[in-house]
Amino acid sequence: MEQITKNKKLSEVLLILWAGGAALLSYSLVYALRKPYTAASFDGLTFFGSDYKVAVTTIQILGYVIAKFFGIKIISELKKENRFRFFVGSAILAEAALIGFGMLDTPYNVIAMFVNGLSLGCMWGVIFSFIEGRKVTDILASLLGVSMVFSSGVAKSFGLFAMNEMHIDQFWMPAVIGGFALPLLVFMGYMLKRLPQPTAEDIALRNERVVLDGKGRKALFMKYAPILSLLFVGNFMLLVLRDIKEDFLVYILDMSNQSSWMFARIDTIVTLIILGLFALFIFFRSNIKALLWLMTLVIAGCLTMTYVSYHYETLDLEPVTWLFIESLSLYIAYLTFQTIFFDRFIACFRIKGNVGFFIAMIDFIGYLGTVTLLSTKEFLDINIEWFALFNHIACVVGAVCTVLFTVAGILIYRKYNKTFRLKEADKTYMNTQYNILSE
Repeated sequence: MEQITKNKKLSEVLLILWAGGAALLSYSLVYALRKPYTAASFDGLTFFGSDYKVAVTTIQILGYVIAKFFGIKIISELKKENRFRFFVGSAILAEAALIGFGMLDTPYNVIAMFVNGLSLGCMWGVIFSFIEGRKVTDILASLLGVSMVFSSGVAKSFGLFAMNEMHIDQFWMPAVIGGFALPLLVFMGYMLKRLPQPTAEDIALRNERVVLDGKGRKALFMKYAPILSLLFVGNFMLLVLRDIKEDFLVYILDMSNQSSWMFARIDTIVTLIILGLFALFIFFRSNIKALLWLMTLVIAGCLTMTYVSYHYETLDLEPVTWLFIESLSLYIAYLTFQTIFFDRFIACFRIKGNVGFFIAMIDFIGYLGTVTLLSTKEFLDINIEWFALFNHIACVVGAVCTVLFTVAGILIYRKYNKTFRLKEADKTYMNTQYNILSE
């Protein structure tokens, strides 16, 4: 028996290393196909009267938004035998778009970034579908989630390094970095494809994951509409704030006297902290306890973000310290819902569906907000001081999300108690009837 237990633990560790490593590297490499351009400033360039950098960002995100919209259906209904084919096709199309960005003349090459965003919009959901519904999904999803934090900084740092040290043109830099990433990304996809299927124990603890058609998606949302509405609105605000930070950080902070690798160093520390926090949830066998503690963690992050933003001048923080605290607070809140929350939500309420539906929904709503914000800024020709804008938005987002997620947490607890009491009442009634009939 002891030997069986040891073998079981060893197999779980090997699965974590295999699946977690493949998931982390996969999405890190997706960022290498999507985000290096954010390191370029494109000074002096315009897109038919608009700021060129804002235009590139907006149009890429527009493609991403459209992909997220269709991803609500695609990811929810994607069968496991088609995942790898979809994964590889998306990666190849993304790199082809980056080559087009380098080849085409400005400002028309912006269209290539639309194709890039369109091709990568469903990658997160596809990768997550390989690892969801397992006993160790908390750790696997944590590794996948923190890749988003780590890879954002690394992609920018590689972009700056390619331009400053290797003297690669800012328009060709994304294609060069993507060219190195593409074969590695395809290999990581193959590693995910070869993962063993969830075991009977996985299904018992986390519920079996199934495809979700249109009728099922509508019924699921209606059943949990109050909770999901609050979570979707909160995530909409968090994602807009995160995109402003990621895409315009070179405007928010003065990088002239900083190392090209500063982003990577800060994001690496943030990554390790979040990974440590999320990994602790593997010890929560109770799904409802895990959900409530996750909500507590999210609320704490939102409150910290509000406090630091509102009291920035009083605290007199160094820019690097400010960036670290804001990044940690933001990503704790944002990544909770992108990783382990909905996997636990499905397990807690024994929902017949998959995580892809939830993530595609919150991403579509959030990125739609980002496009709206950037388009409004350009249409009204507003001159933005990016640092002040980010601080103000972070303060408001943190405060509003604190309220939204507190109410959502209360509703989750009440919903669970109501469901649990009804089931217990049904069991008691059936036992009573059985005893009466037996007598």
